[in-house]
Amino acid sequence: MSKRQQAMVLAAILLLVGGSAWAQGDRAPNTAAANVRRFGAVGDGKADDTAALQKAVEAGGGVIRLPKGVYRITKPIVIELDKIGYTSICGDGVAQIVMAGPGPALRFVGTHFKSADPGGFAPAVWERQRMPLVDGVAIEGDHPDALGIEATGTMELTITRVHIRKVLHCIHLVGSNRNLLVSDCHLYENRGIGIFYDNVSLHQSNLVGCHISYNDGGGIVSRAGNVRNIQIAGCDLESNMGADRPPAANILIDCSGSAEGTGEVAITGCTIQHNHPAPDSANIRILGRSQDSPKLGLVREGHVTITGNVLSDVQVNVHLRDCRGVTLTGNTFWMGFAHNLLLEDCSNLILGPNNFDRNPRYAYGDCLEARNSLVVRRCADCTFTGLHMTNVWREPAGLRLENCRRMNLTNCTILDCDNVGLLLTNVTNSRVSDCLIRDDREGASSASLVVTGGRGNLIAHNLLGTAPRIPETAARAEGNVHP
Repeated sequence: MSKRQQAMVLAAILLLVGGSAWAQGDRAPNTAAANVRRFGAVGDGKADDTAALQKAVEAGGGVIRLPKGVYRITKPIVIELDKIGYTSICGDGVAQIVMAGPGPALRFVGTHFKSADPGGFAPAVWERQRMPLVDGVAIEGDHPDALGIEATGTMELTITRVHIRKVLHCIHLVGSNRNLLVSDCHLYENRGIGIFYDNVSLHQSNLVGCHISYNDGGGIVSRAGNVRNIQIAGCDLESNMGADRPPAANILIDCSGSAEGTGEVAITGCTIQHNHPAPDSANIRILGRSQDSPKLGLVREGHVTITGNVLSDVQVNVHLRDCRGVTLTGNTFWMGFAHNLLLEDCSNLILGPNNFDRNPRYAYGDCLEARNSLVVRRCADCTFTGLHMTNVWREPAGLRLENCRRMNLTNCTILDCDNVGLLLTNVTNSRVSDCLIRDDREGASSASLVVTGGRGNLIAHNLLGTAPRIPETAARAEGNVHP
């Protein structure tokens, strides 16, 4: 048999198999629901395709496929999972939804309002609702109150390869959700927030490999609610704060007003930066004080790990207030225009080796205005080791500890800072040892280590560029080496 005859036989077999499947109904249900054109969608960017898309969803075929086109809608497409069953909305990267009305372009509504414990699920969640999917779709806003995707009551909502632009909030999480996955998405140039945990009860969410940039209200924001287990990994977050908007951050966790707050967070392997002209801008800001407890008193949320990130070009690179149990290690900081690090009213912080630098490559224009200081106020029971900082300018000191207690500062390097290298003010029962603190710039007159007030401290075995200034009542000093 010739190669041509073999090819003809194979084609006939494939046609027979495909025709048989069609005859058995394998193709008909999916196709009827999948192609929104069959329900009257035009996809020319002008016609109102709202009714057609809603009909395609309610047909219950499962896969809602949007062929190449621009689908203009004026009302949210509501996906009631318990009513229509498993649903995925797929655009293969060539379909765009334009939301020309208020509210979310896609609203997912489930009925799961319990935990992720397997024992707490109604059968219908697994039988009809699990893992709703949005993949390969672009959403663009054409209304001041347009949003991207909203979800409540969902289990395993999965959003992948999605582009959202020109809306208020891109991904809006309300009510209660569990086990969220967002990956490989572009959330770019929006008026509000990229991913918004809006007073939501949400445990287990993984945010991976996304570009989240130029969202004026913040990049990833959690406000109030009951949120646990946020994993942010391998993302690029940039300029998520508007110059004319209230202070925001590329990553903002605000527990204010919450009975349970947000905790158990990992921020790893991200590039997080821009922009310093925005008021009080921050790359990572965590405000950990939730509602005080009658039994526990002051409650500071935490259990946060921040590691392996690159942070630059904001007013404050990392700002922690009223947090407990945060580990910060292995990060690279520069261009903190006010502070590289600002810690206020925190406890049980672990700061391991981090690099706080001023690279000559960035010694131009307004980059030179960055001050880069580290300030620690009213903190207790913390361990700082292996910090490396250079060239803090126009600040009272490179590293300041103010009104702190039971702090353990060891093996740090503080070089070429204006005024004072390490300044302790009213610090009690703390230890500073085995640090290198010098200013070897030409004509420099900075002091290495200055203590004012405080008591019960030990300052030992440091290598200093100038003699330390330590009142006898404030600390026991021994083994320090200086000229």
